[in-house]
Amino acid sequence: MVVAIAVLVLTCIFGTVIGASAISRHKEQTGHQLAEYAASMIDRLDRDMHSRAKELSVLSALEALRNPANVSQARNLLNHLNGQFPSYSWIGLTDAQGVVVASTGRLLEGVSIAHRPVFIEGRDKTFVGDVHEAVMLAKLLANPSGEAMKFVDISMPVKGKNGEFVGVLGTHLSWQWAAEIGRTMFEPLKKSLPELEFLVIGSDGVVLLGPKRLIGQPCGACVARNSETDWTVSDWEDGKKYVSGRAESTGLDGYPGLGWTVVTRQPAKVAFAEANGLRAEVLLWGSLLSVAFAALGWYVAGIITRPLNQIADAATRLAEGADVDIPLVKGSVEVEKLSIVIRHLVESLTQKQGQLALISGVAYRDTVTGLPNRAALENYVKTVQNEPGQHPAFGVLCLDLDGFKPVNDSFGHAVGDALLHSVGLRLSAAVRDGDIAVRHGGDEFVLLLRLKPGESLENVQSAAQRILKKIGEPVMIAGQVIRVGCSIGGALWTTGDFADALGKADEALYRAKRAGKSQAQFHQTGESVPN
Repeated sequence: MVVAIAVLVLTCIFGTVIGASAISRHKEQTGHQLAEYAASMIDRLDRDMHSRAKELSVLSALEALRNPANVSQARNLLNHLNGQFPSYSWIGLTDAQGVVVASTGRLLEGVSIAHRPVFIEGRDKTFVGDVHEAVMLAKLLANPSGEAMKFVDISMPVKGKNGEFVGVLGTHLSWQWAAEIGRTMFEPLKKSLPELEFLVIGSDGVVLLGPKRLIGQPCGACVARNSETDWTVSDWEDGKKYVSGRAESTGLDGYPGLGWTVVTRQPAKVAFAEANGLRAEVLLWGSLLSVAFAALGWYVAGIITRPLNQIADAATRLAEGADVDIPLVKGSVEVEKLSIVIRHLVESLTQKQGQLALISGVAYRDTVTGLPNRAALENYVKTVQNEPGQHPAFGVLCLDLDGFKPVNDSFGHAVGDALLHSVGLRLSAAVRDGDIAVRHGGDEFVLLLRLKPGESLENVQSAAQRILKKIGEPVMIAGQVIRVGCSIGGALWTTGDFADALGKADEALYRAKRAGKSQAQFHQTGESVPN
């Protein structure tokens, strides 16, 4: 009886420890993965808002808008822009008193909007307003869906040749633009992440975009956050437990953002279903086998006490973490057979652990490019910093694609994803053993190039030039020959915090962008790898 209980308890311990450890890692990696998706979504929203503001800024400087006498020409220009970018629901030009003098479709022409924020805020500077309903304009626009129409305002002053204020150029950007971004980003992911949802929350904590039942409602679970991490497992207002990742808008290149937060979530029951199933399988098969072995042990206990003690001693050491095998005990046929079967049991449990580890590893891989993701980069840096002695030197490259957005706009996001996948393959081929190429978010990539003794920044610069040339080569996608370039910023990481080296490389990237793109700039330090 004692032998039966001991074998059963030992197997349960194996299954419980292996399953709990793997699920814990899987939970953390799933959370980081959802946070990565949220960061990609908020980055996309910020970039699109910033691009729309830049487009209007260019338009406001055109002669056709600066001369009040060119109303017809101004109207034709606005209608042309609206035709090229349907997300602009309405674009209008006012005079200095706030009366609309030219607009798309002539909507609101002759109407004063002097009391509206789009005119008041846009008189002195570029204004980007938060999501709102426009009752007056909504009555004039086609609305096949029948749902309440929502808009984002963008406006800016128009100056005459002598710098005098002549009016305001303003637009209502349809909020459906954000919904379309969400669909293109998250629909493909639902095949591998069932029931995945995303929410866009305003600065006041109210849901702007997401499941219909939550739109317009305050979301306490969305606003609550863990100060130590960008993901959490918590109960929501509907009574369900979700794994959720979050990212907050930080703006872009002078655009401060609107304080939006993107939350991605997946029901915890769904997220951990496969891992829980494997743990249950480990426990079930382990329990069944242990009962069978215990019964056999009970039957021959009086004869094989000593060999069984050898086996039990090895199993105990294995449970304590020692790297040992269950011994093949020579003696009676029954004892020898028992030792062999227990070895197979341990191998089976180890194999199950490997399957759980494989599931966990998915969270370290970017699904579009096939490259490691930001979580993998963080794990790699921790591993390097924990190496005994002084950690090896690295060249850090920050890479941003030039001309990627026009490809997305012209050919669609499917072609854009295919292009990103092609870039991922080229970067994978460009790095050596010990290097790592990572998709950092959007069309940005980070490479860590491990330097050999005696190598210096010049070696990193040479590698950057090879990458510039490789990325610039044309690629055939969906019958189209597509070309993009890239800009690269680089720095050395020999000592100190990795974040500092990454920041220096990022600063160099911005210098490369400002200097005309399709080139590499480097933070000059004079460092080299010691011989």
